[in-house]
Amino acid sequence: MTTVPTVSDTKRAFLQSFPKPVKSVYRRVVDELLVELHLLTVDRTYRYSPILGLGIVSAFDRFMVGYTPEADRQAIFTALCQALHLDPEHLRREAEHLSELSVRSPQAVLSVLTTLESSSGDVDFLTQQAREIAGIQPYKYSRLLAIGIFVLLETCTPDFWHQAETRQTQLKQIGETLKLGGDRLIRDADLFRSNIEKVEQARQMMQDMVEAERKKRATAEATSVETKSLETT
Repeated sequence: MTTVPTVSDTKRAFLQSFPKPVKSVYRRVVDELLVELHLLTVDRTYRYSPILGLGIVSAFDRFMVGYTPEADRQAIFTALCQALHLDPEHLRREAEHLSELSVRSPQAVLSVLTTLESSSGDVDFLTQQAREIAGIQPYKYSRLLAIGIFVLLETCTPDFWHQAETRQTQLKQIGETLKLGGDRLIRDADLFRSNIEKVEQARQMMQDMVEAERKKRATAEATSVETKSLETT
């Protein structure tokens, strides 16, 4: 009988791979991704999909944007994947492939997501995935799978995030086609956009604080130099 790892086991595995402290602004992001992916992958109905892989990669890259040094950001992603027995390079390869498909054949990708059909053989890879999701019931829905769908739609639909009515119509249709539930997709789309904005605001606030501290030190050093100069005259 296989023992199911606990959340603590997953966090411990992550810390073994990346023992450095994660910067405060990003610590919650990493912790939530670890917990969310852990709960997803230990679920008995869990099935990996490249669309999910695209969601994992996109969520990490967007929520962790600005993390320095870059080498640490990549090391965090690798540690996160390894803690969950996922292959980071495989995830990135499939995410890149799907992203390229949406750029090359946006209408064909949109057709697959909304009807499970496409006249273009270029998107057979995506068509197979979409049909598997719709055909396996119950298919484990996750916010990260939804993010993969949103990222595809960003390219397929101009102004995806700025046309609420069009976005909701598309997501409802996709939710029905893939049997994921349109209302859940709409809700998670709004949550994803809101969370991205919050992380960006927190990151900007931290940058402003660092810049203010830098200017304060520069002013103090200039004053100190001026004082010493006066004392020697």
